[in-house]
Amino acid sequence: MIDVFCPKCGTQLPDDAGFCFKCGARIGLLSGQGQPVTSTQQVIAPSGAATLKCPSCGAPISPQFGEMLVTCAYCGSSVSLGNDGWKSINKHTMLPLKFSQQDDVLKAVHGMMDIGLLHRHLQESSTLEEANLALVPYWLIPVSARTSLVAVDMAAEAGQLATTAAPAGIWGGDRGGGWGGFGGGGLAGGVLLGTMMGGGGFAGGQGNRRAYQMDNDYNFPIVALKALTEYQPKDYQFSLDGRVIFDETKVKGMKALNGDVGEDVAKSQAKTLVDQLQSNKAHAAHHMVQQISTESDVGEAELLHAPVWFVRYDHKNGKIVLVVDGNSGGLINSIGLQKP
Repeated sequence: MIDVFCPKCGTQLPDDAGFCFKCGARIGLLSGQGQPVTSTQQVIAPSGAATLKCPSCGAPISPQFGEMLVTCAYCGSSVSLGNDGWKSINKHTMLPLKFSQQDDVLKAVHGMMDIGLLHRHLQESSTLEEANLALVPYWLIPVSARTSLVAVDMAAEAGQLATTAAPAGIWGGDRGGGWGGFGGGGLAGGVLLGTMMGGGGFAGGQGNRRAYQMDNDYNFPIVALKALTEYQPKDYQFSLDGRVIFDETKVKGMKALNGDVGEDVAKSQAKTLVDQLQSNKAHAAHHMVQQISTESDVGEAELLHAPVWFVRYDHKNGKIVLVVDGNSGGLINSIGLQKP
């Protein structure tokens, strides 16, 4: 038996104490053999619980929302919350790792870097600095988005232009071509100019406005770790067919990162990003969008751990980071790499 005293307040403690039960200070000597205690137990957090007890030393542990793997601050034990995890999370899943070899990931990355004229031979002129693999937590937010918009129908506008331009050209010809010098065909030049400028002329860019509806459903991923928000996907969805319930025994060789972004925050971010994405899609499909509004419904969130490769290159003293889906090989996001 070894007498153990708290180095902070002097209270005598049991020889296997990991923390002082009077002042809460961590105790350096964790067992009679001087060895740290490592937990192999799992703890199931009951519904509504705010704190748990470490199964090794009994100290209070307070996992952040979304955490599944916790290190006890007093004894250093690794504590697993089990497959059911923190009960306030209704569903916690994971995607299997398919791109497990670095060489396979780099082959996929090379193709991404060399797409397009501006990216030609980009990989050849860059130096690989590191490629790291981790299980990254994402909130999957189901969002049903309904976008209503009003845009000018350019095909109908062109038809009106042709109809109006024909008699204008004849009229200009009857006048000996006096007005025909304005863009060919008399007043047709004015009609064309008015159409191109979206106002003015006979067409005025207003006569052929049409209403459109654009509805889309998303399982929008929100990075659940504040330190990785710069890699937040803008227009990427994971392939979820192969996902399974999170199981700690299947993450060997990968570091499972804990989340620190709450579900409510993630839902708010998802609505904002989906609204932006719908707007981008609308402007890509229609050249002259004059009115647009989006309404969305948000469903129950799911916490997903996805295998992600972070591949970093040095390119002319600048950094290029590619975030690659370790399940599908798709490009989740990139920093410093412009799209073609």
